[in-house]
Amino acid sequence: MTAIDLGLPGLAGIPTTDEKQTAKDYKSDQEVRWCPGCGDYIVLNAVQAFMPTLGLKRENIVFVSGIGCSSRFPYYMNTYGIHSIHGRAPSIATGLAVARPDLSVWVVTGDGDALSIGGNHLIHALRRNVNLKILLFNNRIYGLTKGQYSPTSETGKITKSTPMGSLDHPFNPISLALGAEATFVGRALDSDRKGLTEVLQAAAQHRGSALVEIYQNCPIFNDGAFDVLKDPEEKERRLIPLQQGEPIRFGPDGDYGVVRSGWGGLEVAKVSEVGEDNLVVHDPTIEDPTYSFALSRIGGEDLSHTVTGIFRNVQRATYDDMARQQITTAKATKPADLQALLNGRDTWTVE
Repeated sequence: MTAIDLGLPGLAGIPTTDEKQTAKDYKSDQEVRWCPGCGDYIVLNAVQAFMPTLGLKRENIVFVSGIGCSSRFPYYMNTYGIHSIHGRAPSIATGLAVARPDLSVWVVTGDGDALSIGGNHLIHALRRNVNLKILLFNNRIYGLTKGQYSPTSETGKITKSTPMGSLDHPFNPISLALGAEATFVGRALDSDRKGLTEVLQAAAQHRGSALVEIYQNCPIFNDGAFDVLKDPEEKERRLIPLQQGEPIRFGPDGDYGVVRSGWGGLEVAKVSEVGEDNLVVHDPTIEDPTYSFALSRIGGEDLSHTVTGIFRNVQRATYDDMARQQITTAKATKPADLQALLNGRDTWTVE
């Protein structure tokens, strides 16, 4: 089997256009129907504004969703779209990516859709490294079904389904993706248009499975879940933005940073106490996922510290490239012979 060209970007083989596109070209004629104040509006606008920068033909872009509030997304994109089955969007998207290398395939899902009923499908799409992009809207609640706790709800969360508080320990979607050895993992806030766009652009250029977690507000059933990360007096001391090749430093005056700790761990420290030379310089291209995983463990359910940006961005042969190459090899070396198949040794007689 010929080696896969790992230098190919995520958009290789997808038809481009010389037509000048704007965000308006990606807005469908459907009325956008989310609750007033929903973070989905912000993400939709960011994606519609970002898509023209790819220079792709709209008929070669497809958005696949499962079930949930976020899963209405394909209706509002003037591209191809599939509103599919609860939790199964990654599987359907995998089929598209394998059969149609000329498509840019995007999955839109929520924390319930992706991490509960769809958890199995998500982790296998990531470990296979299928060339598709997964946008995981995380609002820490079930919105469409009216406010039950979700796989990312905080411990003790009081909801309609947990009136005395949730007993479940929540998933960390970034850690989960890295545990499945996803080759691209990022996180952004719905309100951070610049940061979200940068992560989306990098994800689009990546060849392989790219998971982008987006913290997104649900104003009806979990309003203000991420307000502390948007508050002017709090966000600078809580948000830890990642920039490749730069020391991980944050705070109102850059007085905090990330240093190595213990058995391969990372922790937050005052720069004045540890020295700038001891700060970790961010490198998402490190092949071993241990470093990226340690980054994902900084902070906790209370959002005391929250890392944003690109955690991991490495290259590995993609499932869809290898599957197509395997078929090509089989056709060249083993011509189809129906009679040989029928007369093969894997037969039996029923009496």
